[in-house]
Amino acid sequence: MPPFFGVLDPVIVEAPAEFAFDGAISRPHALAAWDWICRDMLLDRSAEELEGCDPAERQAVLVQAVDRMRNATPQPGDHEAERILRAQLGGEEPMLKLPSIIAALKARSLIANAAAFGRAINTLPDDDALAATLRAVPFGDRASASWMMQAAIGQVANPTRLATAAIRLAGSATENALLHAGYGPLFDAMLCHAQNQIPTLGNSGPFADGDLSCRAVERYHRLVRAVSGHVELNRQSRWSRILAALTATISEQIEPRLQAVPLEIAAVFRTRAGSADRVDRDQVLAALNGVYLLATVRACRTTLAVNHLFDQVWNQIGQMLELLVTRALDSLRLDPDNANTKARLDAGIIMAEVRFNSDYADVLRQAKDKAERRCSPA
Repeated sequence: MPPFFGVLDPVIVEAPAEFAFDGAISRPHALAAWDWICRDMLLDRSAEELEGCDPAERQAVLVQAVDRMRNATPQPGDHEAERILRAQLGGEEPMLKLPSIIAALKARSLIANAAAFGRAINTLPDDDALAATLRAVPFGDRASASWMMQAAIGQVANPTRLATAAIRLAGSATENALLHAGYGPLFDAMLCHAQNQIPTLGNSGPFADGDLSCRAVERYHRLVRAVSGHVELNRQSRWSRILAALTATISEQIEPRLQAVPLEIAAVFRTRAGSADRVDRDQVLAALNGVYLLATVRACRTTLAVNHLFDQVWNQIGQMLELLVTRALDSLRLDPDNANTKARLDAGIIMAEVRFNSDYADVLRQAKDKAERRCSPA
């Protein structure tokens, strides 16, 4: 069961996170608060009862939870109550974040509406309609605007449209002008969601989701470009410092993945003598994921700091694929019934299509078909 029945999911972000943003709640803090509520605040309801609640009952539980959380919050200077709450929540930081969680729960209807607002933005036909919609957001109330923007940006497919609309309404593209016009929560939410893509790239190994990693890099690129590509930033400004730190962090996450791609490709084409030869599906998947990630980085390299490594690996795998696929074709001509050679060629052709283009891949497929037909019985 997700914390708070999932009503705060639009504003929950993953850990670790280097920067904290108004309007965002770290998942570990939300889980700590929810565990405390279920364990100590809702003693009259079992876990099974909470799991089986219908929507109306869930709202009643949340109202009850907010009241009990507020009553359990220590008064300023009550050190003993703070010590007890700190122990119940599992640390100082979850205790300090409790008021934000209470505020988010009180604003849960606003958060739900803001998520729907974000989805609706994707359907707006032109920039004038988008500007009119953005003008209706209560940016004068920073707390509400922070919750709204955090929930909305998670649903917006093209954040650049919002950035340019805000710049148009502010009358200037400078960071100071945008902050003065009240659009800080909008750009903070973009940076927060960009940061939230980074933990996804920390998942590596044979069970890592390659498609999820590629989507995280693409999403990071779109969010960062919405800020860095349109806002005039002072080098020492807060947004500049955040962007620099995020770029360094995500690049550090990506670099080992890129360095591993040539080794992963080589492992797919490595053969063993006789009956011991086999194609490892995990190795094939890892190599394909690596090549797709490399292609994604190529499209997003302007927001990353991996240019030198990327160029090196991109050129290296191009040479490798040409050599290894040619060797596999030669092997297929000698032994057209070898299933392992066919599997390696199929994987190599997919990689070549990503690395080069579909025309080159079609040539390789034709060569493979020709090798199989040449040696097949009439």
